[in-house]
Amino acid sequence: LLVRIKIKHMELNIIRREIAGNGTGTNQTDNETLTKFEIMDGAPVKDQCVPVRLYLTGFELTPTYKNVQNKFSVKYFLNLVLVDEEDRRYFKQQEIFIWRKNIA
Repeated sequence: LLVRIKIKHMELNIIRREIAGNGTGTNQTDNETLTKFEIMDGAPVKDQCVPVRLYLTGFELTPTYKNVQNKFSVKYFLNLVLVDEEDRRYFKQQEIFIWRKNIA
């Protein structure tokens, strides 16, 4: 089954999700969109490959922290959004891990 979607545009977002709490299940979640990057405007040609290079040096990023002393976590996500000609939005979200190679 092949699905044909008339794509109007495509964008890529970087999202930081901060989760803070006391470890008892009452967590507060804060989502912040760091950037919106338009990848494509208009429909692609069949079998077209769209290369994307997104440099991260211009953004205020911290390393990914996972469950530090059951108090907080910081996660980053790449969110791909497709918008069709009828303004329906299709999403794909992927977690990315950011770390420091060495502390200066």
